[in-house]
Amino acid sequence: MPEGHSVHRIARQIERNFVGSIVTASSPQGRFAQGASLLNGRTLKTAKAVGKQMFVEFDNDLWLRVHLGLYGAWDFAGEILMDATIASANGRMGQTNQKGTDSAIFDDAGENSLASIGAPRKTRVNVRMSEQTKGLGNDELAEWPPPIVGTVRLRLLTDSVCADLRGPTACEIQTPDEVAASIAKLGPDPLVGDTVEGEERFVAAVKRRNVAIGQLLMDQSIVSGIGNVYRAEMLFRAALNPHTPGKAVREDTLRAMWRDWVNLLSIGVETGQMMTMDDLDPEAYRRAMAHRDDRHWVYHRAGLPCRECGTEIVLEEMQARKLYWCPSCQA
Repeated sequence: MPEGHSVHRIARQIERNFVGSIVTASSPQGRFAQGASLLNGRTLKTAKAVGKQMFVEFDNDLWLRVHLGLYGAWDFAGEILMDATIASANGRMGQTNQKGTDSAIFDDAGENSLASIGAPRKTRVNVRMSEQTKGLGNDELAEWPPPIVGTVRLRLLTDSVCADLRGPTACEIQTPDEVAASIAKLGPDPLVGDTVEGEERFVAAVKRRNVAIGQLLMDQSIVSGIGNVYRAEMLFRAALNPHTPGKAVREDTLRAMWRDWVNLLSIGVETGQMMTMDDLDPEAYRRAMAHRDDRHWVYHRAGLPCRECGTEIVLEEMQARKLYWCPSCQA
């Protein structure tokens, strides 16, 4: 499932390319025909992410709520304009002050594809870049609008940009009050609202629960945006056993974890990668940006030696999700 950094990047992509435009909305698949008809001909005003959900505002107080879930993804085609965040995901290194590579890096796991942001998969449509982004690719679309590929739940189209939504868990029209209610159910997101207030909410919510911290980090009502990868990596970075009850975790440890999440989420948005290893030399950083296996401490490393102590990394299931951890470093 796409984690919080991907959804924030999608929101930025839509902001950069659609805000202020009158949008033609349709549901080629037919499952969102009524909702698309309400959005059709409306001006897109803003897009924002909260955790793993995105909220897109149109005029007349209409909002689109999208939760990609396990299989959802957005495909973008056309004269795509990129801000610094989106550009950095194709080879520029974001806030590291390291010069980007000469050509775009496309991760084996599909985490940083410009044209398809969401569930890991190969690009399904060609992308025609604007002049300002030459060097990242200039494949011309054979026709406009692009042909429908697969089952598209929602298509948003302007004269120059197209965004196709496939396979979301949730895609619905909401009123402003319904949007507020949806967001109220979610835990704090470091990129939404005050981070100090978010830290207090996170610490208080965890300390009230006699539930394993490994479960609480995945609970979107406790904290927004954390999925399988960030959960495993944050627990390792905190040297914390994933089975420790929330109320038993030291407060200073929880505060450090929240601040680590603030840092990791920001890196994820800027680089387009779930980069969780620190202090890498330039070559190691480049390898990590290109290959998931060089990017993480414990995630996807079952049976391999811990990078710190050499103990075999354990894989187990926690609430039907894979959990990777080091029994020694996280004793």
